[in-house]
Amino acid sequence: MTTSSSERGVSLGMPELPAPAYPDDVRARLEADAREVIARYPDSRSALLPLLHLVQSEEGHVTRTGMRFCADMLGLTTAEVTAVATFYTMYRRKPSGDYQVGVCTNTLCAVMGGDAIFETLQEHLGVGNGETTDDGKVTLEHIECNAACDYAPVVMVNWEFFDNQTPASAKHLVDDLRAGRPVQPTRGARLCTFKETARILAGFPDERPGAVEEGGSAGPASLVGLRLARGEAAPARVVHPRGGPHEESQDRVHEPSPAEHLSSHDAPQDTSASDPAHPAGPAAEEGE
Repeated sequence: MTTSSSERGVSLGMPELPAPAYPDDVRARLEADAREVIARYPDSRSALLPLLHLVQSEEGHVTRTGMRFCADMLGLTTAEVTAVATFYTMYRRKPSGDYQVGVCTNTLCAVMGGDAIFETLQEHLGVGNGETTDDGKVTLEHIECNAACDYAPVVMVNWEFFDNQTPASAKHLVDDLRAGRPVQPTRGARLCTFKETARILAGFPDERPGAVEEGGSAGPASLVGLRLARGEAAPARVVHPRGGPHEESQDRVHEPSPAEHLSSHDAPQDTSASDPAHPAGPAAEEGE
């Protein structure tokens, strides 16, 4: 028995028509911005990534029209632009919400509660992975490691960090976003919309009063290793996850007793490199 192409989900219709152009006024504005971006690079092709952020700031995702615009400005084919736009996950390929809520479900965040947070938000928001709430406010997705394992489990909103989350605090966060209440990341400047974030990533200044001064750097947990390397003694600290924005426990720091087991991050042990009196022995043969 044979199966028709339609039954196999294969389209044999006409090829897709070229993407429509931007309206004249929009294109003129984007061209001026694009020329400013391109002028920063000795090779215009290097401007492709910020130009994709620029067109994303226009429509909230990278459309075929946006990719055609990038190709025209840089003298590339649309296939070349499409190959880049589909490779990087920061470029959205379909309409999405004002706030991209990403829950890290990579190894450490997952075992610390990331999977539970993601499942809770799916049920609370009524959406699946990569889907947007009916009000257009929140797009939920699970994401890979954000290099913030010392604050696991981590949630990101428009690439800003929300550290040490729990299912309860994550629910409160998305409720605030949908209600339009001001939300302050754990580190960094206050939130702006995804379109505004995309324009900043394209290389244009954040023009919100005071936003630049609010920008943070690495948090205390990230700097413990640096302080130890410099010979600075630091007491071991275990910071409890936040139980919610209104719970006092989120700010309490537990000072462990000597009997408590601490990870190697909290209680570094001497090694042959740090303790010359106990050098490492001869390397063992494979299988020993």
